[in-house]
Amino acid sequence: MEDASMVGLMGRVTGAVGPGLVGEVIVRVRGGAEHFLAYPADGTARLATGTVVMVVEHLPPRTVYVTAAYDS
Repeated sequence: MEDASMVGLMGRVTGAVGPGLVGEVIVRVRGGAEHFLAYPADGTARLATGTVVMVVEHLPPRTVYVTAAYDS
């Protein structure tokens, strides 16, 4: 999958994302849902399990940088 097609997709955190952590998110893509390793886009945010996120960068094959989709 091309980088451009992943950017902007929404997902949900399934394993905490934060500095020093390799988190996990599930994203609906290619007609299903897939898990990706995830890091905070700004390098400092901590995103708890269940947080809705948006993909801002994709490093093939299975790594994404994410940010919270909504302010809390």
